[in-house]
Amino acid sequence: MVQDAGMREAMELKVFGATLDRTLAGRAPLALAFGLALVVVGCGGEANYRDETAEKYEETGGSLLGDQGIGIGGDEEERPGTGGDGGIGVNSYLWRASLDTVSFMPLASADPFGGVIITDWYSPPQATNERFKLNVYILGRDLRADGVRAAVFRQVLDPRTGNWVDASVEPRTQTDVENAILTKARELRIASLQ
Repeated sequence: MVQDAGMREAMELKVFGATLDRTLAGRAPLALAFGLALVVVGCGGEANYRDETAEKYEETGGSLLGDQGIGIGGDEEERPGTGGDGGIGVNSYLWRASLDTVSFMPLASADPFGGVIITDWYSPPQATNERFKLNVYILGRDLRADGVRAAVFRQVLDPRTGNWVDASVEPRTQTDVENAILTKARELRIASLQ
């Protein structure tokens, strides 16, 4: 029996200050894990996770640009005379007037965010030996006389070589193009107020 008591002592194991029998000691980690699982499961109800993607989808209506999108001639409030809307980066009256003014020429590029319109070369039907190109720059969101700049380029056909050669442009031509755009922009603004 003395030997039996010594074996008993050897089979006992102290865990967290409690004495466990060696036969139960092998199962202690399993029992501890099971107990912790019961505690965790018993603590909470339904799990509520925050889903940022779903929240963003609800806020924007699934659009990259929000539920407003890009407006062209929208209904939002604007400062008087700006003619700007959320869709383009420049004055919309100057933009539309510029497009209308150069509409007889083929467009090479039109950037409404940067306010740049570049035409391709155009030869008037009455003068096929010369051609013109325009670059129009809209400089801001306000409808102002200095809000538009035009660059006019002219080339003439060299009859000997058959190549186009740069030629000078009267300075008044650039001013005339700018004034035509400003006049059309004013007309568009007045028509929008009525």
